[in-house]
Amino acid sequence: MESFTGKIAVVTGGGTGMGRELVRQLAAEGCHVATCDVSADNMADTIALASAGAPEGTRVTSFVADVSDRARLEAFAGAVARDHATDHINLLFNNAGIGGGGSFVLDSADEWDKTFSICWGGVYGSTRAFLPMLLASDEGRVINTSSVNGFWASLGPTIPHTAYSSAKFAVKGFTESLISDFALNAPHLKASVVMPGHIGTSIVINSGIAHGRNPKELSAEQLLEIRERTAKMGLDLSAASDEDLRTGMQAQGESFRDDAPMSAAEAATVILTGVHNGEWRILVGEDAVVLDEMVRSTPTDAYTPQFMADVRARGAFGFTGQ
Repeated sequence: MESFTGKIAVVTGGGTGMGRELVRQLAAEGCHVATCDVSADNMADTIALASAGAPEGTRVTSFVADVSDRARLEAFAGAVARDHATDHINLLFNNAGIGGGGSFVLDSADEWDKTFSICWGGVYGSTRAFLPMLLASDEGRVINTSSVNGFWASLGPTIPHTAYSSAKFAVKGFTESLISDFALNAPHLKASVVMPGHIGTSIVINSGIAHGRNPKELSAEQLLEIRERTAKMGLDLSAASDEDLRTGMQAQGESFRDDAPMSAAEAATVILTGVHNGEWRILVGEDAVVLDEMVRSTPTDAYTPQFMADVRARGAFGFTGQ
C-alpha cells in the first residue's frame, strides 16, 4: 500500500502509546482514522493531536470499547460505517493489549483470562467485526500486534509471563495463517504481524490499573504479595516501607515508558513503513531483531539463564552489553 492518503484505517487501543502514534501518523498522511480505547479522556487527547497534524478534510473519530467485549466491537464497526459514511475500511491495526496473569500457578484465573481475552480475544473479535468492511474494500491489510513474546515466551528465567506470551503466540499464529487464507479466498487482502521489543509506552502502569493494582494505591495485601514474589527472585525488600514500594512500582512503570530503547513514535514509524513496503513480518526495535536471531539459532537454550545472559551481552532491551 504505497499511499495511505484517502484510505480508512481502524486502530484499537488508540488512547496511548503505539496506538496513539499510529493514529497520529496515519492522519498526518491524510488517512481517515477510527480508533477505540477504554478511556474516552485518553482518546480525546489522541484525536486532538492527530487532528492538529492532519490535512484538511481528514476525519479522525473515536469510540469507547473494551476489545474483549465482542458486542462492543460490533458496535464499533457500526459506528465506523456511520461516522465515516463508508461500507469499507482498508487498514485494521489490532494494537490493544495489557500485561498481567504472569503466573499460571500463582495468579488468579480472572486475571489470566482478562489478559488473554484482551491480547488475543481483542484481535480475533476485532478482525471478525471488521471482516465484512475489509472484504468490501478494493485493497486492505490486517496488521496485528504480537510481540517478541510471540516467539519467546519469557521475560527471563526469574519472571513467569504466561498469559501475555500465550496470547501473543496466538496472535502470531493467527496472522500467519491469514496469509494463505486471504491469498486463496480474499486476494485483495494481506496480513502483517508486528513483533515489538521494549517500546516506551505506559503498558506497565495501565496494566496494573486494569487489574486493580494502581501503583499509587496498592493495598497492604498486594504489597505483601509483591514482597513474597520478589523474594523468590532473590530480592529482599524487607527494609522498604509500604510507601517506598508504592513509589518504586510507579517509578518502575515510568522508567519502562521513559527509558526504553525505542519510543512509541519511532515504533509506529517502523510499523507504518513495513505496511507501506508490504512486509508480512515486522520486527520493531533492535532487541526484537537480536532476540529473533538468537531464538532461531539456539531454540533449545531459549529458557535457560545463560540465554538471558547472552541477551544482555548483545545489548538488547537497553542493556549495555555487560
